[in-house]
Amino acid sequence: MDRRKFIQKSLVASGALGLGQSVLSGEATASPSMERICILHTNDLHSRIHAFPDDGGSFANQGGMAKLGNMVETIRAKEKNLLLLDAGDIFQGTPYFNVYGGELEFRLMSIIGYDASTLGNHDFDNGLEGFHKQLHHAKFPFINSNYDFSRTLLANHIAPYKVIRKGRIKVGIFGLGIELRGLVPDKSYGQTRYLDPVGVAQDMVQELKGKGCNLIICLSHLGFSYRTAKIDDQKLASQVGGIDLIIGGHTHSFLEQPVEVRGPGGHLTVVNQAGRSALRLGRLNYEFKKNQKIKTALSENLAIK
Repeated sequence: MDRRKFIQKSLVASGALGLGQSVLSGEATASPSMERICILHTNDLHSRIHAFPDDGGSFANQGGMAKLGNMVETIRAKEKNLLLLDAGDIFQGTPYFNVYGGELEFRLMSIIGYDASTLGNHDFDNGLEGFHKQLHHAKFPFINSNYDFSRTLLANHIAPYKVIRKGRIKVGIFGLGIELRGLVPDKSYGQTRYLDPVGVAQDMVQELKGKGCNLIICLSHLGFSYRTAKIDDQKLASQVGGIDLIIGGHTHSFLEQPVEVRGPGGHLTVVNQAGRSALRLGRLNYEFKKNQKIKTALSENLAIK
């Protein structure tokens, strides 16, 4: 079977989004005076197209983008305002990436209906050229605020932030990536410049507040927590006020519940991460009063079985 026919067959098999069953019970219903938005998120998909093999292993017959698509479709049918986001490392992990270079991953994410993603270190594994070659298959934007791509072929292809309106709610999204030097071969990221995540995040919060955003989200591939001084999601939340939600990646952290971090001015930031390989789907429901201030946030990380 030639390459094009194989990809089409895989898309049909993995994109069969009408096979899912209800995964939620006891869902909270927003009152008529409230506006609700549902945030779904993944990270570190690592080219896991199908479920893990049914071989008796820890994740046997679990995870994968095909099952993820079913779960997202089920939730989307019940939610008026929904965003689906990813925190990077889409590439690398199964032979699909080695053979097809990321085309299948981007096309499946487009079918599932992602609204935005950031970049992880493994998304540079085929170099800037490899990422750029597949970019037209992604029908959603890539967002990163602290990689300066101005001297590379990704210039003007990666947005520093994006504002998305859902009902009366304006959501501002920006992205942060881990330092690539020492983690990724120099030739793979070329003249990409790494900028301080803390300073960039402070600038992004002010920019998005100025645009009237009611909810500010950071898509982070910094990592959940380190014992060293290395910047991570929790340190970021403690140093930068105004971020409402940090959706993390890189450390493959399977959190049972998000953590809450108090930052400057007492601002409360929710930090979450959903494991890897589409084994979990993070979900947070935010409700807004008529004055559009955040009232409540319900959260759960759903196992994809």
